Amino acid sequence: MSDSQTTSTTISGMELSLAAKIEAMLFVSAEPVPVGQLATALDVTASVVERGLKELDEALANRGLRLQRNAGRVQLTTAPELAQLVELFLGLEATTHLSRAALETLAIIAYQQPCTRPQVDSIRGVNSDGMMKSLLSKGLIQEAGRTDGPGRPILYSTTPEFLQHFGLSSIIELPPLAAPTAPDDEHSVLLKG
Repeated sequence: MSDSQTTSTTISGMELSLAAKIEAMLFVSAEPVPVGQLATALDVTASVVERGLKELDEALANRGLRLQRNAGRVQLTTAPELAQLVELFLGLEATTHLSRAALETLAIIAYQQPCTRPQVDSIRGVNSDGMMKSLLSKGLIQEAGRTDGPGRPILYSTTPEFLQHFGLSSIIELPPLAAPTAPDDEHSVLLKG
């Protein structure tokens, strides 16, 4: 092994942790990285990488970066609670807010993904074409294939940008859907009487 290879994994003779190696690779990656690609680069199994990712995630808990997972890929992102500070530092204008209709459309896609525009229209009760185009242009949703049904409609899913926008590290962090509640019996009596 050459001296340059030795120094690539050691600092002052100490071996760097797996978490540190993963952090370095994610730091230089412009895109989310598949866990398998990390495993190949490190010459370890995916389960070993997962242990390293867990260790890194714990180490980042009180820092300015977070791990974000989406569709089997992982990346480093800025902690969502620091978004305003980073925007101010970079001189960025405040991000545009999503309309109620856009949020409604986005929520349906997030919880039903992958889903088609006709499925979204059916749930919303109105045509969602404009909202879908807007969400696509903002990078919050993406085409995720086509169904096998008649006309082969396009399937849509959320993107890593969606996760960043809402400060989520994974789609599984979405709050559970609330079950529809029956009107309060006491309130119903007051309305009748």
